[in-house]
Amino acid sequence: MKLIQSFSVDHNLIVPGIFTSRVDYVGGKPVTTYDIRLKKPNREPVIDVAAMHSLEHLIATYLRNDPDWKDEVIYWGPMGCLTGFYLILKGERAPRELHTLLLGAFRAVLEAREVPGTNPENCGHCLMHDLEMAKWYASEFARYLEANADNDEIFNYPKTERLITDDGQRFFDS
Repeated sequence: MKLIQSFSVDHNLIVPGIFTSRVDYVGGKPVTTYDIRLKKPNREPVIDVAAMHSLEHLIATYLRNDPDWKDEVIYWGPMGCLTGFYLILKGERAPRELHTLLLGAFRAVLEAREVPGTNPENCGHCLMHDLEMAKWYASEFARYLEANADNDEIFNYPKTERLITDDGQRFFDS
């Protein structure tokens, strides 16, 4: 099978940030998947599962209620590796254009008094939430976004050369 695009980025070089993962076209219109990376893959501890779940609920709610963005949001959800989230939006914007929106979303977590949608009718694992840890991760990422607002590295996937064999196998350079 062909390696999918998100697995072809050298995760050893990724830093926390806001990256364009892929652009697809649905009905001729662009739909963009963004990689919102909170942790350095394979180098930092991942986000606690209960905190990740709470961040998913809190930030999805924030994004889908933001008056300027709510009609553009298709999806907000965690990466399986627990190092960040995927944001899927209608249209195609540069990652830098999402900085203010995401900074606001992570700051809003700090003001939350409860995690929305955590009763059994609304959530498939309603007991697995941790608001205080979600606030800790949100604070850490908000500070990082503030400190690195002018750093191009947090908006562009790292580039790497790949060796490709005759049969299409890809290897990182050494």
